[in-house]
Formats: sequence, structure tokens, C-alpha cells
Amino acid sequence: MSEVVVRPMRPEDVPFAERLSAASFLELDQRTLPRSWPDPVERPPGRAEKWVERTLSLLRTDPGGCWVAEVDDRMVGYATSLERELMWILASYGVLPDAQGRGIGRQLLDAAMQHGRGCLRMMLSASQDPRAVRRYLLAGFRMHPQMYLTGTVDRALLPVVEKTREGSAGDIDLMNSVDRQTRGAAHLSDHEVLLRQYALVVADAHTGSGYVYHDAFGSPQLLAATNRRTAAALLWEALAASDPLVNVDIAHVTAANPWAVDVGVAARLDLHTAGYLALRGMKPPAPYLHHGSLL
Repeated sequence: MSEVVVRPMRPEDVPFAERLSAASFLELDQRTLPRSWPDPVERPPGRAEKWVERTLSLLRTDPGGCWVAEVDDRMVGYATSLERELMWILASYGVLPDAQGRGIGRQLLDAAMQHGRGCLRMMLSASQDPRAVRRYLLAGFRMHPQMYLTGTVDRALLPVVEKTREGSAGDIDLMNSVDRQTRGAAHLSDHEVLLRQYALVVADAHTGSGYVYHDAFGSPQLLAATNRRTAAALLWEALAASDPLVNVDIAHVTAANPWAVDVGVAARLDLHTAGYLALRGMKPPAPYLHHGSLL
């Protein structure tokens, strides 16, 4: 059996790691994914480009958290992670199906977790793959089931939302402050990447502060707020950007965030379960909808 080599990721590895990440989702039950998600191997160019941009950014900020595994000079797995203010986050992680069962995933996770060895808190978004879940449990993580809501929004149901505005880079300090209150660590340079990839809506009033990044179809990508009322208002404002002919998805909803379920149900979206939020040394953030890789 050929030797497995785990080494630091290099910029030239990133495009293939993106393809590997798409292929690794083939083993997931497609019924657990939001209906508007494309086939994992047929990622639209825009989605693949965002993945590559985020990963190249992590290579610049956290080179010690990004690793690949090779067998006979062929990449068969990878893991990318980041550290933000004593919080370690596993951003993305995958092993090709034909290379699984050889301990490659454990070696990659061990290498990535060394990057966060001084951190007090850790988080990652996990699929329902029993082998991966077991690996995270053995690493000391607690698993919190996630829900998602999906469907088309009837624009007649949208309420009037006040005290929100379009956000910009000038709001990064505000957003970092909200991050610290909700998840215990700021996103810092990750906000610069997210600002390039998504639309931003901000709330900043005496009644509450917060923000939401959403895509062109109104699906929230990251939302944080100082209270549930502000969080719900921001979520409604994101849904206002939706197209009545295109599915919108509210993903990564934990039981600590019932306000998001209330908004989704009021918008006539369907509720489902998918995967876990895995946490170590912390409780589920709230009011908060995490980003899939920058969490």
C-alpha cells in the first residue's frame, strides 16, 4: 500500500482542492441538501470561484491551518482551517471516496487542529456522514443538529422592515463587535472576502445591531445580531431580495435560533434537517446563522 503524505497546502493546489471538495459530496444523501443547491460535481462557475477565493485568502492568513494529503503524488484529501481571536474553525475538509478508510481524514484533521492548539473555542459544520461525525466526537466536539428552510417566497408576505441599510467596508468594526457578542470571536479579514462575494445589509440602532450577507437570490450566507428582533428583521430584509420563481434557502439553523424558523415558516418555506454544527468549548451562537466555511 502506497504511503500517505500530508503536507502544507500551496496556492497551486487550490483549484484541484475545489474539485475534490465537490466530488467528496457525492456520498451525501442528496435529499439532505437544499433543493436549490446544484449537483455537487457540477458547481456553477460562480460558486466554484468563491470557494477558490476564500481558500486562497485562508492560505494568506492561516497557512499553518491548510493541508493536503497525497498518495503517489495524487491529491486525495485536504483540510483548511483558520484561527480568529482564540477560536479555531475547520473551513473545509474532504477525502476522495476511493481513498477513504485508510486514516487519511484523521491525519488531515489532526494536522489542521494543531493550528488551533492554543484556542479556547472550536467550531465546524459537519455533514451527516457517520464516519466524519464519529471523528469529530472523538476529537471532543459536541454535535448540534441543524435545520434548513427552503422554497419560494410570496412577496405579498414580506413585511416592511425599518432601521436597516446597505452595508459597506465602513461597517467592519461594527460587525466584528457583533461577532464577539454572538460567537465569541470576530471574523476580521473574513469580512473583506464576504464583502466581495455577497450583498450586505446592516442594522445599527439603539434597539439593536446586526448584519446579514445574502446572495443574489436572497439566501442568507451569514447573519449575526444583538437580539432576536433585529435578527428577524435582517432575515426578512434578505428574503426581500429573493425572486418568486427561484428557491431561497435559510441554512445552518440550530435549535438555539428558533426565530429563524419562525421567519422561514411565515415566509411559507419548508423545514428540513441536514448535518450538524460541531462545537468545542462553546454553546451554539445566537442570534446567529453561520457561514458554511467561515462559520
